[in-house]
Amino acid sequence: MADYFKRVEAKTATRFWINNVTKGQAHLAIEAGARNCTQNPTYPWKMLNNEEEGEEAKALLDRILREEPDNETALMKFQLEMIAGIAGIFEPVYRESNGRDGWVTIQSSPLHETKEFIVEWGKRYREKAPNLMVKIPATESGIAGIEELLHSGCAVLATEVMSIAQLIDVCEVYEKAYRTMERPPAAALAHIAGIFDEELAAQAKEGKIHADPDSLWQAGIAVAKKGRRIMDQRKYHMGLVSGGARGLHHFTEMVGADAAVTINWEGTADKLLMRDGIVIDRFYGETSPDVLEELLEQVPDFRRAYERKGLKPEEYESFAPVVRFRNSFESAWKKTLEYMEQRRTEL
Repeated sequence: MADYFKRVEAKTATRFWINNVTKGQAHLAIEAGARNCTQNPTYPWKMLNNEEEGEEAKALLDRILREEPDNETALMKFQLEMIAGIAGIFEPVYRESNGRDGWVTIQSSPLHETKEFIVEWGKRYREKAPNLMVKIPATESGIAGIEELLHSGCAVLATEVMSIAQLIDVCEVYEKAYRTMERPPAAALAHIAGIFDEELAAQAKEGKIHADPDSLWQAGIAVAKKGRRIMDQRKYHMGLVSGGARGLHHFTEMVGADAAVTINWEGTADKLLMRDGIVIDRFYGETSPDVLEELLEQVPDFRRAYERKGLKPEEYESFAPVVRFRNSFESAWKKTLEYMEQRRTEL
């Protein structure tokens, strides 16, 4: 197997994480150099439709449906059982690294994102496997849930971070825990550069914004660069993950950063391995002032993401790139619930 990701880790501060994997893909990813894994609420639907492991997933779902009458609860349990299986595959990495790596993230229902629901299920996840990391959206209620779970000892990945305002607010919450706890849990935030760019591209296609495609191509990474710079200047202890890749550049343009990049196996990781390209630090090259000026003047959502006070906490949940990301989760979650309802009639 090509060693691209291992060379990236050896020559830079950038690490390779894998996203939404099957068991087979998890083994391949670890062999290729993946240190950790992110899973999201689309995972149950993906697994039920997976050609290689779908029948195993359906058998597990059938068992849970027979035991649990409520579909939403059954789906949460189904997701947990499947992701715990992936956590088991990453557990040797967790043990060998003394808990530095080997984490597998799990995010609760996108239809119920109150602080209370997030905290309740976050504590359940912690009890299931030592290397499960609770993935929580960086919305106003989500950040409140992050704070409570950190103080209860849960490892946390803050996700759906699309703006500098969210990044700073999440980091400040972790700094509080870091300063006051004897053993603060592992924590990172996931800046979703790929979905951010996808949303801006959709706005351009609809004629809502008018900006040079070359400038739009750089938007998500430009926000990531500013975010990493702020984290370094303020000496924040939270880790940085870049996610939501929609092109190979969402990995390659991050190379050099003190960050992890989480990508899907099919369509991204496998292509990067096939290319086995040159490892070069691209992250710390400055975004052109002309590009930044155009994005700030022509793209309101870029300005809201890039400026420290571009968003208020109560606006995080309704910010267009966040809505786009959450909609994909809600769609897959609802499809799974519909499938489960039909499945019950066949048992």
